[in-house]
Amino acid sequence: MDTDAVCHLGEAVRKDQLRFITCGSVDDGKSTLIGRLLHDSKMIYEDQLQALARDSAKHGTTGEDIDLALLVDGLEAEREQGITIDVAYRFFSTPRRSFMVADTPGHEQYTRNMATGASNAQFAIILIDARKGVLVQTRRHSFICSLLGIRHVLVAVNKIDLVDYRKEVFDSIVRDYVAFASALGFKSIVPLPISARYGDNITYRSGNTDWYHGQSLLDYLETIDIQSETTDLPFRFPVQWVNRPNLDFRGYSGTIASGGIAVGDEIVVAASGRSSRVKRIVTYDGDLAVAEAGDAVTITLEDEIDVSRGDVLASPTQRPEIADQFAAHLIWMDEEPMVPGRSYAFRIGTQTIASGRVTCIKYKIDVNKRERLTATTLGLNEIGRCNVATVVPASFDPYHVNRRTGSFIVIDRYTNRTVGAGMIDFPLRRATNTIWQPLSIGKRERSALKHQKPCIIWFTGLSGAGKSTIANIIDQKLYAMSHHTMLLDGDNLRHGLNCDLGFTEADRVENIRRAGEVAKLMLESGLIVICSFISPYKADRDMVRKLVGKHEFVEVFVDTPIDECVRRDPKGLYSQATSGKITNFTGIDAPYEAPSEPEVQLKTLGLQPEQLADTVLNCLQARGIIALT
Repeated sequence: MDTDAVCHLGEAVRKDQLRFITCGSVDDGKSTLIGRLLHDSKMIYEDQLQALARDSAKHGTTGEDIDLALLVDGLEAEREQGITIDVAYRFFSTPRRSFMVADTPGHEQYTRNMATGASNAQFAIILIDARKGVLVQTRRHSFICSLLGIRHVLVAVNKIDLVDYRKEVFDSIVRDYVAFASALGFKSIVPLPISARYGDNITYRSGNTDWYHGQSLLDYLETIDIQSETTDLPFRFPVQWVNRPNLDFRGYSGTIASGGIAVGDEIVVAASGRSSRVKRIVTYDGDLAVAEAGDAVTITLEDEIDVSRGDVLASPTQRPEIADQFAAHLIWMDEEPMVPGRSYAFRIGTQTIASGRVTCIKYKIDVNKRERLTATTLGLNEIGRCNVATVVPASFDPYHVNRRTGSFIVIDRYTNRTVGAGMIDFPLRRATNTIWQPLSIGKRERSALKHQKPCIIWFTGLSGAGKSTIANIIDQKLYAMSHHTMLLDGDNLRHGLNCDLGFTEADRVENIRRAGEVAKLMLESGLIVICSFISPYKADRDMVRKLVGKHEFVEVFVDTPIDECVRRDPKGLYSQATSGKITNFTGIDAPYEAPSEPEVQLKTLGLQPEQLADTVLNCLQARGIIALT
């Protein structure tokens, strides 16, 4: 990089930075607008301009003109299709300000990408094609911007040249948009007629719109006053790393999320309540006396207190919320639907919580009509208001108070994919009103009284595989051996405890969650608990496994081919499912996820139930749970 470029970047870093997002419907001109801003702010070097001319001849959509959108659409698929797929970040600066802009895709299927870009933005430019007016995606993106805390928007009515720069077209679109957006809580909505292709009202006022008397786009971006959303907030420091290079140094590294801190200030560890004072604020360039939001620092304390990765250091007089249950808005970002009751990992700031679940969906939101709809699951790009429960308490602020500490992501525990993003509304106070009641007599004493090792034997397999038959035989044999057992059968529980549940995916998850909790209670009483459930989803079986000790769960896969199950059809369910009288039937129109590593796999063809039961008993003997005579 040449010297001039280095100097330019250095100056840009020192300037006040505005982070903004461009969004709107497909082909509204978002990428072209950013390309125009880069071009007119002299951020394109001569060799880049020459390359752009060559690319425009190959991929461009503007005839013989240079296609400025190609400056932003870097993916080959984007260039070939003439659309934006991924979020593209670009930096540029003017003498008065530096900017970071996120160009987001307009297609509905990439709404999750748009939400990612909006999560870090202070300001939004909503583009509207002057020929098409306010569209569904215009409404969707405006709603998401509002949900993610953006309070200032500029409505850029683009391609005004294609409607002959007519004022009445511009006014009509502005009226439609304001009528829709007035309920979204924006502090300011500024309309602006532009032509991103030809530069009208981008860097200078255009004579083609002599009826418009406001600022050009660049003038507005340079002068808009958006106060920092983090500097004036209470001090929050999520610990990213415990820095201990030697025995003489122990510091806590991370980036200050909000507020400021000075040497000598008192801090508190939010989760434990332990307090100390700041001894040093260490950086690569030397110690600081004070630090503020956005600074990456290492903090050392005067006292040796327990601080770990994921802890939040905070102001002792303005502490964050601590709760293991909270209400939140959730944007679902995965092809596989979110199902209440299923176990996911959650990351709030630097704290990763290994297991948590959405306990219920209060409603999902039709973002086009702003209506609340009942829902049992959330699909890709859907938004819902949910209650969340985590296995350990989390430290957070409501999102409307602090965007940095009020957001979280949801992670699939098995693939590590990020499947959702959420904004915390408020803690559910019942989380602090209920505590574990200590008991004098526990699992050890109760199992010793019965002279046995308690465990859960979990039978899974297709309907008609033989689970209940084999489980019943094992129950009889253990009873004959004077063991204390309880058999939980899926059909029987649906007559009582789970009588309110159907067979949707969400209800199946809840069915297994309840059964698992009951089995755990029985295990705590010292029993050998035999469970017979189809339990088609691996995640749900693993959820039950994690409720108990490592050696207390024995998964038995009753492996009977679907054709054999259909042939047996002991309850006549397969014939009803294939004729359409029953829906969501496992193996027919609902999936079954076979265990990959069960403790016991019973291949049933050619074997009698008694033989299969003995195989399970032999496994229990090998694990030291029972003794065969």
